[in-house]
Formats: sequence, structure tokens, C-alpha cells
Amino acid sequence: MSHPDAAGRGRPRRSWPRRVVRRLALSLAAVVVLAGAYVGYASIRHVMPRELPAPTGRYAVGRVMADWTDTGRVDPLAPRPGVRRELSVWLWYPAARTRGRAAAYAPGAWAGMHIAGLPGLGETSFAAVRAHAHDGARVAAGRFPVVVLEPGLGQAAPLYTTIAENLASHGYLVAGVTPTYSANLTVLHGRPVTRTPAGDPPDSELANPRRAAALEGRLVSVWAADARFAAARVTALGRTGRFAGHVDTARTAYAGHSLGGAASLEACRTDRRCAGAADLDGDRSGPVARRGLRHPMLLLGSENSCVIGVCRPASAQDRSARSTAAAMVAASTGPVWRRAIAGTQHFNFSDFAAFSWAAPVRALMPLGPIDGARGLRITNGYVTAFADHVLRGATAAPLGSPVAR
Repeated sequence: MSHPDAAGRGRPRRSWPRRVVRRLALSLAAVVVLAGAYVGYASIRHVMPRELPAPTGRYAVGRVMADWTDTGRVDPLAPRPGVRRELSVWLWYPAARTRGRAAAYAPGAWAGMHIAGLPGLGETSFAAVRAHAHDGARVAAGRFPVVVLEPGLGQAAPLYTTIAENLASHGYLVAGVTPTYSANLTVLHGRPVTRTPAGDPPDSELANPRRAAALEGRLVSVWAADARFAAARVTALGRTGRFAGHVDTARTAYAGHSLGGAASLEACRTDRRCAGAADLDGDRSGPVARRGLRHPMLLLGSENSCVIGVCRPASAQDRSARSTAAAMVAASTGPVWRRAIAGTQHFNFSDFAAFSWAAPVRALMPLGPIDGARGLRITNGYVTAFADHVLRGATAAPLGSPVAR
């Protein structure tokens, strides 16, 4: 039998808990150090300059902003009844040769247009984003067709600067419309305006598929009216002022992302001067989903996207989106091009694809593995080729073959 002695032999051993605690403490310290280092790294990345993909056309790009009121419409999304519909519209256009630094990406109160109103600490700071347009630059010689551009639900038109600048560099006057009360933030008369439940319904309102379809159809109708109003106002700009003699008023094209894509199709369906519409990864909603389109249509989707009507559905929602898209294509009488971009997800069609993201935030974002700038360049190639075809009569060869019917 053993006996305890002065050295403590025979007492229970207690060194292993101390070793575990010591290891845990060291591990925790390492995590804290690494987390601090990562936060520091992310903070540096947050303010590092990030250039958007350069426009590929021959023109320099100018930019002006306008606040327009549609006096013929009462705003159904406003928090107060009887208010006329007001919209912020950014105009990107072909400019004469420019010098100096390009305009700020998100000037003034526009710096608050982050996802869901968050502060944006996990992404490139808007102040660090380098675009290519110059504020108020002199318009280039010539007459330029109009393209109206609409964002996805919750987003603002400036977040599609890459697409807008590229179209402008190819000789188009682009009107980017931010849907008031549907965007997380727009700016009217220098003041930020946020979303309302009517303009961006809460998830609880969208839980029922029929209710969701009705709400989205209502928004599509409002946004389509926004797009047609902007097209008419831009056409009128060709008579006086900066754009006098520079607007080709014969026909207009519409383009949009997500819900803005569905609204662009509906705007085209109801505008007799529409030359064609491009929908970038947007579900079909509104009357156009049932009646189709008699004008040319580009359906550009993310990888395995059911919204263009061709996919491997993984859910009932996927099957519904594929069925709706197929029905719309079948009901359409104009040529339809369907293309999916490998490696992309839903947000790859916006400037978010070109931003730097902190890893934890990036993992939550609907961004695919494709290099963001490359995905945007591919998108620009399709959208510009489509505009060239429907507005200038260029060959549709870059788009490939339309859907056989």
C-alpha cells in the first residue's frame, strides 16, 4: 500500500485540468489574435481602392442626376396618401473627351445605400470604389438611343454603374431609375428616403405563394410605369438643354435585374416604342408572365437559374420559376435569347460582384465562384450586343441562336 509523503505522492493528480485550461487559454488567445488580425485586414480591404471594370466602348462617359415627379400618378407605395410619384434618375451618356478624376461612386447621402441598410463594414467602402464617369461632362456629338435600367428589389440604380457606364461608352443614353420606397435607400432633393412595407413587403407577407405573387405583380406594374415615365422624360430632354439634339427618340430598350428585370419586360410590353427588353436573373411577374412579349427579349441568368426556363430544379420554387419562364417564352412572338453565365449567382449582375468582401460576409452573399469583374464583363457583352441588335440593327450573332419555337 502506498502512503502519502511530503512530496504529495498518493494524492489525486490535478495537473491535467491545469494543462487543459492552459491549452484553452492559449487557443483562445490565438483566436483573439487571429480575429484581431483579420479585422485589421478587413478594415484595410474596406478602404483599399477598387476599380470597376472599365467600359469597352469608344466614348468617354458623362453622368448627371435628376429628381423627377410624375404629376400624373399618385404614389401607391408612399407612407402618406395623395403623394405624387417622385423618382431619382441617374443619366449616363456618351461624352466628349474628359480629363481629371472620375465622379464619386456614391456621392452625398447615396453613401448609405448598403444591403438592408447595414453599415457596410464587411465590404469595400463606397468611397473607395472607382468608377469611370465624369459629372456633367459635355455630351459627345451624335444622337443616342435610350436604355432604361432598373435595379433589383431593395437596391438602387447606382449599384449597376458597371452596366450603365459600358452601355454609355457604346453610344447609349442610359437612365438608371431607383424605385422610391422599394429601394433600401434613394435620395430625393438631397435627402435620403428609405423603403416602406408597401414598397418592399416583409418576409411575413411573402410566405404565402399567392399573396407573394400578387404583391410582386403590383410592384412590377408600379416599376414598369416608372420605367416608361423615365423613358418619356429622357426623350423630352432631346429638345432643350444639355441633351438637345442628342437623343434618338425613335425607340427605347429596357433592362433590369431581378424584379427590375420583370418590370423591364412589362414596361416593354406596354410601350409601343419599345425595341426590346433584357431581364437579368429575374423571376417573371405581372401580366407579361402570362401574355409574353412581341418584342425581342434577352433572358440572362445565373448558373442553373430556373428563371430563364432551363435548369435542374431542386425545389418546388425552382419548378415554378422554370414553368413560368417557359410559359412566357411560349406566349411570346418576338425572338427570345436565353443564356446562363457559368459560375455566377444572383448578385453577380450588380456592382457587388466587383467589391471586396470580408470572408464571413462573402459566404452569405449570393455571389458565385467566378471572378466578379469577369462575370460583369460577360454580362456587359450580352447586354451591349442585345442593345446593338434591337436599337441599331446590328447582327445578333454575339447572342447566339434564339430559342426555337
